[in-house]
Amino acid sequence: MSWVSTVFHDVEDLLIVYVLAINTVYFLLMLIGYFALRKNHHQFTPKELDLLLKSPLVPSVSVLTPAYCESATIAESVRSMLRLRHPKLEVIVINDGSSDDTLAVLIKEFRLYRSSRVPMGEITTSAVRAVYESQDSVPLIVIDKANGGKADALNCGINYARHDLFAALDADSIIERDALLQISRPFLERPEETVAVGGIVRVANGCTVEHGSITQIRVPNKWLAQFQVIEYLRAFLGGRVAFSHANALLIISGAFGLFRREAVVALGGYRTDTVGEDMELVIRLHRTRREQNLPCRVEFVANPVCWTEVPEDWRTLRRQRMRWQRGCLECLSLHRDLIANSRFGAVGWIGMVYAFACEVCGPVIELLGYLTTIVGLLFGWITPTHAFLFAVVSILFGLLLSIASLILEELTMRKYPDVRDILRLILAGLFENFGYRQMTMIWRVEAIFSAVLKKKASWGRMERRGFSKADA
Repeated sequence: MSWVSTVFHDVEDLLIVYVLAINTVYFLLMLIGYFALRKNHHQFTPKELDLLLKSPLVPSVSVLTPAYCESATIAESVRSMLRLRHPKLEVIVINDGSSDDTLAVLIKEFRLYRSSRVPMGEITTSAVRAVYESQDSVPLIVIDKANGGKADALNCGINYARHDLFAALDADSIIERDALLQISRPFLERPEETVAVGGIVRVANGCTVEHGSITQIRVPNKWLAQFQVIEYLRAFLGGRVAFSHANALLIISGAFGLFRREAVVALGGYRTDTVGEDMELVIRLHRTRREQNLPCRVEFVANPVCWTEVPEDWRTLRRQRMRWQRGCLECLSLHRDLIANSRFGAVGWIGMVYAFACEVCGPVIELLGYLTTIVGLLFGWITPTHAFLFAVVSILFGLLLSIASLILEELTMRKYPDVRDILRLILAGLFENFGYRQMTMIWRVEAIFSAVLKKKASWGRMERRGFSKADA
């Protein structure tokens, strides 16, 4: 055996062990998520919701929605937000210098007029050009400002917000009517500890949307969107439930999260020098409050649902995934001293270690495994047995995780009532491991090299078809 063959064998062995370890961690997180959901999966009953609507103890909420070129979905999204059931609610849409007719759509649809409303906060943001309110009796505020990015838009919304909590929502999303009350549960149960809560995000493509509400839940017709349904179930029902249970949750989705305004203002709002502003804010909340010996709990609640339109073309999906990976890497770099730092408890030892080992190193190791396996087989430097073992720990284990996420969905949430939809998702869970998952892995590695080379990243524009078009 030549030295090259020896090296390939040793490297292949290490890669197999690493990928096996990562996928085992994913599977364990899913198991923990299942038992945590069975134990803590409680939502308010209709009677309890009616009582909360009359209760003075429910914290007030400002819904903040940054909008950048979202004219296709903005009207439906705002209608959805205005229909939310909550006793003390205001909706603030921040038009972040859109180059399309987002602002014009809002002015026409909601009969907006120039308002004299002034900011309450002093977080520095790009210039505000105008503030609008509706002539109708709806709690809607629209801020038109110069483009500064998503984080800057959210900071602007925080400045103009009047309420105790703020909910950060994407403009291309629709949330269920009782979602704000359901996601408020941790703030009611542990008001002194809780600083942020995240809700589950699901794929709206294929669903029927009427008057800003999801009226029929269906699986998307396109394979690319179906693969993302599986991904979202795996990430939220497995990973985030488990990390929330350990109080080691590092990210609340930018599509749907609820924060204590006072705690965020004390930190100076969102950072604007990273594309992962949602993850960075959560890590900074953990860090700062622990450094100040203040209670800090960040939770994920699986009941309140936010429906979002996902990309249905490869180019848009690539931009999205590269931005997510770039944001994760930037956040870990900014707070790298928390990794395996016992001072920060589960956040340092569990959350940060997992993010670095699995989310950053994982894609690089797995891609290296594919390359090593292919080259080794072509030149006879590794045995077919080694190649088979790598296929088992990467592809077959991936199949197990995909099917397990669907089983977890059926055992706990059961949002898809049609058996045909479940069968379609099972097929998607099988096929996503043959091409789709490898492509997203390549994009994540590409994003890492882009960050290392310090190439510029931005919020960017996502191509939207609009909910009504998606329904057709």
